[in-house]
Amino acid sequence: MKDIYEIAVVHGDGIGPEVCAAAVEVVKAALGNRSHLNFREYPAGAEHFLKTGESFPEPTFNACRNADAILHGAGGIPGVVHPDGTEAGLDFTLRLRFELDLYANIRPIRLFEGVACPLAGVKAGEIDYIILRENSEGLYAARGAGVQLRGELAVDSLVQTRSGVERIVRKAFKLARQSNGAPRDGVKRVTCCDKANVLRSYAFFRSVFDLVAPDYPDIETEYVLIDAMTMHLVLKPGHFNVIVTENMFGDIISDLGAATIGGMGLAPSAELGDRNGFFQAAHGSAPDIAGKGIANPYGTVLSAAAMLDWLGTKHADRTLSEAATNIRNVTNAALASGCLSADLRGSWKSADITQFLCERLARLH
Repeated sequence: MKDIYEIAVVHGDGIGPEVCAAAVEVVKAALGNRSHLNFREYPAGAEHFLKTGESFPEPTFNACRNADAILHGAGGIPGVVHPDGTEAGLDFTLRLRFELDLYANIRPIRLFEGVACPLAGVKAGEIDYIILRENSEGLYAARGAGVQLRGELAVDSLVQTRSGVERIVRKAFKLARQSNGAPRDGVKRVTCCDKANVLRSYAFFRSVFDLVAPDYPDIETEYVLIDAMTMHLVLKPGHFNVIVTENMFGDIISDLGAATIGGMGLAPSAELGDRNGFFQAAHGSAPDIAGKGIANPYGTVLSAAAMLDWLGTKHADRTLSEAATNIRNVTNAALASGCLSADLRGSWKSADITQFLCERLARLH
């Protein structure tokens, strides 16, 4: 347990500053006078790139590397790109992932009471699984290293290492052990999602999965090809408990999963390495609604709760763990009572949702 935890806060672009500020306010309300988190703000993102020509200043990177945790709003603005066409606003997220070795991207997919599911007949509690995305290898490891030849040829390489696959697979089995199992049958299972029937890189991923699985005899295992997975997440989402997959595949099915629970505004994420932790909602910067006060803060609030959980576990700090539980409970109550933002077919403003959460957290002290 530490006396003070340093939290690097990077608001980013679009609605990023709005949802990030909301999450900080909620965390402070959850901790009350017990708060021992020191929030420090740092610049990065597409808007900073437009102002300075630099999307991720070195002082910001150093602060993030040395912080106890990193909280981010959102990054990127369409059209703000480098000469190679890649988005300048994504430099922050991608550099942290690769240089801090944040290899485990944990994306919970859960349908809350009070939120309409776009899938017919599916109710709260019937979708509750984790997509565990390998975050430091795969196809995205080629960013900035691919080849483009004379405007005629472009090549990006998909990278899988034995150690990289093994550690993410082991993380998947540990998460399954800690879970309540799949909603449909209560079975604790890990699903390996790949394209092993066509590509050697994914066959390799599966072979490492097979080597690790016997170490966890209490966890059921299965394989689902990525194309079939996009169907199963719509037709039988209650079957899944923990899904482990390569970087790009995980990115794609995370958005699909979020759509089944009401949208990206309810999708938190935690990106973890052996030392560093980076927390942000899975949604983008939504510049079209920035400044209108209607952004959905729940995803970032739940990401901040994951941050408290991670810090609480890492440092045996029960105060932080209890605060994380309280934030989740109050969020559950808010959604169930109809405290819904515009993207959830409601009319609540961002500030009103934040106030609702903070007031109810304050009553718990």
